[in-house]
Amino acid sequence: MTPLRKLSLAGCALAAILSGSAYAQGTGKPAAPPKYEESLFPPWSHGANAPAKKQGLQFTVPEVDDMPDFHGNLDDPRLVIFVGGNYFFAMAPLVHLFEAQHPRLRGRIFYVTIPPGLLLKAMAQGNTFTSGNLTFTVAPDVYAAGLKKVELEIAAGRLLPPAVPYVTNDLTIMVPAGNPAHIKGLADLGKPAVRVVMPNPAFEGVARQIEMALTRAGGPALEHTVYVAKVASGQTILTHIHHRQTPLFLMQGLADAGVTWKSEAIFQEQSGHAISHVDIPASENATAVYGAAVVRGAAHPEAARAWIAFLRSPEALRIFERYGFKPVTNAGRQSDP
Repeated sequence: MTPLRKLSLAGCALAAILSGSAYAQGTGKPAAPPKYEESLFPPWSHGANAPAKKQGLQFTVPEVDDMPDFHGNLDDPRLVIFVGGNYFFAMAPLVHLFEAQHPRLRGRIFYVTIPPGLLLKAMAQGNTFTSGNLTFTVAPDVYAAGLKKVELEIAAGRLLPPAVPYVTNDLTIMVPAGNPAHIKGLADLGKPAVRVVMPNPAFEGVARQIEMALTRAGGPALEHTVYVAKVASGQTILTHIHHRQTPLFLMQGLADAGVTWKSEAIFQEQSGHAISHVDIPASENATAVYGAAVVRGAAHPEAARAWIAFLRSPEALRIFERYGFKPVTNAGRQSDP
């Protein structure tokens, strides 16, 4: 049984506990079983993030067969984008607008939205992925991630200069709607009764920014409590892909709070999910700068350059701004996700 499945079952068990017991309190009658909420599970786009023209048999079963971070048709794509998952929700309107400007690419764009470090691991293994029982190979034309990471990959010779920055993002504390644990700031994440879900430093670069923010808010002791002591006690759940797992675990009742990029919380709120967020003051926060570059040896370099230029266009920036991103400025070039 996978860890995610165990956590899903734990969420059902928790729902039963919160209902009082197996019997409705004071009635002696069996309580209604916990309701299975299929809408909690990704993909949350209801098909909008699939840019393929012909989609054939629709076989998406949330929690079982969904592959929410692979988008499009693998049959002869003309632009392949590997992009960190921090703005998976913005990619659909961005691609739609870009295709309108470049009709020859309509239905021929494929993109992957998993953590940037995992994208690099796939690139190092021949651009091959296995998800469940499906294995496929697709070579990227564009790599988009934190600006520093992009610059490092250019220095290593895997990407072509220049590294093009386009938007910035800030951290926030994602909480269930209503904030039942009454989280007011990062310091509250260290309290014994607060259950936390956090990005795993082994898989997700955002953990570095979060560790810095925790240290700013409560010194090394707070960072140690959240990322060491609570992990050991089971009060901190570490994710493999926080932009999917953190909101899911919060909606399932498995955690009280988790640190994410602010854009992710805004997307969940706009989607009508039972999610809210608590702002982190600038003195404790971390700013991400997103950048992109053409992959060395890209099969479609012209389309890749057009996409990267598009990311800085006023039309694209307006899409990013819907989710709280800000256009990049030289003053904002501080860190990376």
